[in-house]
Amino acid sequence: MATEALTTTFCGIRMASPIVLLSGCVGFGEEYTRVHGYSNSDVGAVVLKGTTGDARLGNPPHRVFETADGMLNAIGLQNPGVDKVVDEILPGLDFSETRFFANVSGSTIEEYERVTRRFDDSDIDAIEINISCPNVKEGGVQFGNDPAMSARVVAACRAQTSKPIITKLSPNQTDIEENARLCIEAGTDGFAVINTLMGMAIDPATRRPVIGNVRGGLSGPAIKPIALLKVHQVYGVARAHNVPIIGQGGITTASDAIEFMIAGAAAVGVGTALFYDPLVCKKINAGIESYLKQHKLKSVDDLVGTLEL
Repeated sequence: MATEALTTTFCGIRMASPIVLLSGCVGFGEEYTRVHGYSNSDVGAVVLKGTTGDARLGNPPHRVFETADGMLNAIGLQNPGVDKVVDEILPGLDFSETRFFANVSGSTIEEYERVTRRFDDSDIDAIEINISCPNVKEGGVQFGNDPAMSARVVAACRAQTSKPIITKLSPNQTDIEENARLCIEAGTDGFAVINTLMGMAIDPATRRPVIGNVRGGLSGPAIKPIALLKVHQVYGVARAHNVPIIGQGGITTASDAIEFMIAGAAAVGVGTALFYDPLVCKKINAGIESYLKQHKLKSVDDLVGTLEL
């Protein structure tokens, strides 16, 4: 159980810890609850698996490949569709343990609108808009890498819900600051920075791509320096508008999480680390709390954006 020093408010949502479990890493919020010693009460929020209008089978195998310091994945947004998620999955979640954020994905603006509208009429606490998925052949990257298109998606979703909107930004673009600025104007309440980087792997024996989709999203410690820089850049735009950031990309330790908060993140996302250490969040919470005591800080909020230049 997280302590009072770790409590924070993100987009008006009170969270028991700054840790957010990232979309695609914990299914629809119940996967890790079967691990002995794990509890959703140890994290501030859980982002559900990417959800589309209709059910998707996802990409052909192989879908996951371990890299030298991370992981490539190309799941392809496999999910049962928004109606099943809202009608059958959400009622089984324990909202007294933690907050739950939906992850909205789509191939068209109309699909984003449809899924957002459906989640608006549910118990979900916030809606993350996935405009930057690098492992689907349509939507995703095309939306996330064009600032004007990103803003169009945000504005369309904003018109469908009164719930907080968190826009997940792509690192695979020329000007993430301009993208953030336009998304703020379009009505986003927060950001998730960053999504995975595009990458690939080749089997030398067959001279063929290892990933069935050819390309996939690279996550894990390999992308942490890039993610830190992007958080710092987006914070420069977002802080003037009081738009908070979930910093994510390669966080495996309390020190990693603290770096992201110093760079400007109000919350921190953990994903790939869960695959080899399902109890890592307890360790990160303890490490952050120890740091706060050592530096005589009352709250994690006192760390945010304290980078000295």
